[in-house]
Amino acid sequence: MSTCASFQIEHLQYLDAEGKLRAAAPPLAKDFEQLVALYRQMLFVRVFDAKSVALQRTGKLGTYASCLGHEAVHVGVGSALRPEDCFAPSYREYGAQFCRGVQAREVLMYWGGDERGNDYSGPRHDFAWCVPIATQCLHAAGAALAYKLRKEPRAAVCCVGDGGSSKADFYGAINVTGAMTLPLVAVIINNQWAISVPRKAQTGAQTLAQKGIAAGLPCVQVDGNDLIAVRAAMDTALERARKGGGGTVIEAVTYRLSDHTTADDARRYRDDAEVKAAWAREPMKRLRAYLEAHKAWDEKKEEAWKAECAARVDAEVNAYLESKSQPVTAMFDYTYAELPVDLARQREAAIAREQGH
Repeated sequence: MSTCASFQIEHLQYLDAEGKLRAAAPPLAKDFEQLVALYRQMLFVRVFDAKSVALQRTGKLGTYASCLGHEAVHVGVGSALRPEDCFAPSYREYGAQFCRGVQAREVLMYWGGDERGNDYSGPRHDFAWCVPIATQCLHAAGAALAYKLRKEPRAAVCCVGDGGSSKADFYGAINVTGAMTLPLVAVIINNQWAISVPRKAQTGAQTLAQKGIAAGLPCVQVDGNDLIAVRAAMDTALERARKGGGGTVIEAVTYRLSDHTTADDARRYRDDAEVKAAWAREPMKRLRAYLEAHKAWDEKKEEAWKAECAARVDAEVNAYLESKSQPVTAMFDYTYAELPVDLARQREAAIAREQGH
């Protein structure tokens, strides 16, 4: 019996959990100006995230999906994209979107129940937040097909969770990417938990990156808590895509340090020891340690930037809280060119109910 094909999955890590650099790191590892800028962006995301959870707890925000622990993946993905590229997020990649010009107030507006938040700043060709699991992967594949047909040196990027990588939408997106050599980069953010379902119960695959093998795509697993590794993988994949070399599947291994959303209580299904161990590997700690070891960051800069982030976030929160609510008719007026009869009746009833109050 002979072997007709064999495969292997490379694991990429440059910064270990203690913030020590491994050998043969890319140039970014010595570009401290850029690393500091990226760290500052990550810290802003963490301050924003904590404030958003507090807003929900005090009744000023609806259910909110925290991104605590995902900062390196999100900022690594967002900072690698060019304005002309297309980004198809799920519903918690705020760090990537902030890199693309999305305003924090728009995130808050969306989670506050106002769909105007989805009409956010940044490239107009980026897709809206996607709560249905993994459908954004097909949207990104469609954009990638358009870029290929137009012969444009652009790439589409989608993010999906570990649970979402088991959906048919994800498999369909990567299969057409491989079959048609589309410029799509599919990033699996493996945070170990699909709400309450652990990684080990989701698939028998040894890695999630290897799912791309069946589609004929290059695949790589990266330490998702290592910003340098995430950027290196993204830079390589995006360059390949823009030059017509096709797509890539990247698995970024990280951990969801928060509940799935503010409607969840992860203490019901996660062991405290597991979460404690994950905090020792989290992305902010290791990058800060690396920067401090090279005299590029210190406690004084940390506290000053935290204060500035808090002030910026407070300004965004105030802008969100001061935004005027839409009239009740808005839920009817922007879906159909001609409103169906039954919805027209509902619209009139809604107006009457609002006026009665």
